[in-house]
Amino acid sequence: MKIDIQHIAKLSCLHLTDEQAEKFEKDMESIVTMVNCLPDVQDELTLDVENAMRLREDIAEEHKFKREEILSNAPQVQSGCLVVPKTVE
Repeated sequence: MKIDIQHIAKLSCLHLTDEQAEKFEKDMESIVTMVNCLPDVQDELTLDVENAMRLREDIAEEHKFKREEILSNAPQVQSGCLVVPKTVE
């Protein structure tokens, strides 16, 4: 399979020398060839993975902690809320 590394580099805004492009083209062709040679995943295995990834049902439960008790561990509280450093300007 022929891979157009110069096109990929242009889309990625990368500047490659001819030597780099030749090396990356060979590497990409090797990777694609290797992936094409991998065996197909069996359907049973796929179903097992899907079942394993099933999320638990979200159930609201009463908690035994009071808000004041939880906030007592916070380094800084204002108006009943945690104060955290600003991360976005």
